[in-house]
Amino acid sequence: MEKDKELVEEFWNLASCGESLYLHGNTEKEAFLAQEKSRYELEPYILTFADFERYRNKKVLEIGVGLGADHQKFAEAGAELYGIDLTERAIFNTAKRLSIFELYSNLKKGDAENLSFPDENFDLVYSWGVIHHSPNTKKAIDEIYRITKKGGEVKIMIYHTYSLVGYMLWIRYALLKLRPFTNLKEIYDKYLESPGTKAYSKEEAKIMFANFSKVEINCVLTHGDLLESKAGQRHQGLLLTIARCLFPRTLVKKLLPGHGLFMLIKAIK
Repeated sequence: MEKDKELVEEFWNLASCGESLYLHGNTEKEAFLAQEKSRYELEPYILTFADFERYRNKKVLEIGVGLGADHQKFAEAGAELYGIDLTERAIFNTAKRLSIFELYSNLKKGDAENLSFPDENFDLVYSWGVIHHSPNTKKAIDEIYRITKKGGEVKIMIYHTYSLVGYMLWIRYALLKLRPFTNLKEIYDKYLESPGTKAYSKEEAKIMFANFSKVEINCVLTHGDLLESKAGQRHQGLLLTIARCLFPRTLVKKLLPGHGLFMLIKAIK
């Protein structure tokens, strides 16, 4: 498990999610503004899901701060804000970002499976696309449950197994390589992002979040599922470029609305 975690840390220490794609501009401030604009254009459902403004004067922890766009939103909303990430790179980038915009958070390097916070400590624990990279996602969820206040909220996005991204990766790395019996779990593990990346069915997610008093799960079609962007740190090429031009997005939205990669989970302790 520890070796697996080291591989995940090494992968994301090379570049935080989106860093190589969106951090551009004449100044550091312009670069962060460009990344923020791109993030919420590509993933507009974050704004509704996170509902940043609700957490003014609330104690909030973000697990996996990445480049810090969501963290900045919580800080601007006036949350009493804490943030951890497995990588020093993400902590550095986020701290720099907040400094540029004259904002503050309690930031430190940390492990979602072993959180260094007391029981029932946060009004909200938020994590977008992070804990499915952890070797033991269930342990991370149990830790999140422990540190959330009674009646407090958890908002987490993890990857959904039965997604168009998964199907397309299966075609590329299983079917076209004459390995049609390769399952989706192996596809996500080896080919999506960092080594050991996982995805879950709604039923599996419900089991992992069973300790919470209320759980709401919604899967959304992403820019990756609909081939609407060049986002992705591992997958490029001519075949993908052609697929983007020919992809039947309108039909997919109508026939497969629940087959998105992002599983949005809201839970109350």
